[in-house]
Amino acid sequence: MNTTLASARAWARALAAGVPRKREAVEVLACPPFPYLLPVAEAIAGSGVVLGAQNAYHEPPGAFTGETAVEMLLDVGCQYVILGHSERRHVLEEDDDLINRKVHAAVKKGLKVILCVGELLSEREAGKTESVLDRQMERGLAGIDAGSLALLVVAYEPVWAIGTGVNATPAQAESAHAHLRNWLLGRYNADVAEGMRILYGGSVKADNAAELLAQPNVNGALVGGASLKTESFLPIVDAAVRLAEH
Repeated sequence: MNTTLASARAWARALAAGVPRKREAVEVLACPPFPYLLPVAEAIAGSGVVLGAQNAYHEPPGAFTGETAVEMLLDVGCQYVILGHSERRHVLEEDDDLINRKVHAAVKKGLKVILCVGELLSEREAGKTESVLDRQMERGLAGIDAGSLALLVVAYEPVWAIGTGVNATPAQAESAHAHLRNWLLGRYNADVAEGMRILYGGSVKADNAAELLAQPNVNGALVGGASLKTESFLPIVDAAVRLAEH
């Protein structure tokens, strides 16, 4: 819940200038707050940046005051939506079942989903990281078949590392990502597991992005605070491009 109309436009124009064309190896996604989706869409038009939203509701358009339907997001040019972000889970108390309904609504309409999963500090300290991830994946993807997973991206965001300045070590990130990929292998099949992009989110910055993204099972980043200024976000994009192209 950041930015203003003026700063959103300026940010999007700078981002578009920094990513002037779509690169085969790296996809760059901007997910501004709902009021700024249209101006950001206009500013990034023709560039290599794709538009996404931070949330959606699971019902079709109708009498749901204050909510935003998947159809509306598609109408303004969104290709992606973030669902199950830790703040939606732990601040706004969304549970796995609600998130699952949202996943179904998005996939049904062809809107790509970034499904966020991750554990609290207390859960990590109690040795429950993997069981928490298993539960969030099982419930969040309930009823989603292997064919629909082409529209899915998974983002691992340890809650204790979001906005705290404390990122998971590359080894911790790789361990969690490998576990998620193994879960997909067991629940679906090898093609799904190998093809799934699993992003890391949690205090990703220019100075740690390359090491995190170099891990075998880390396929990208869900960037929070460092994305608010293009001066700190574009170096992360550049790190991803360098790794992907070499």
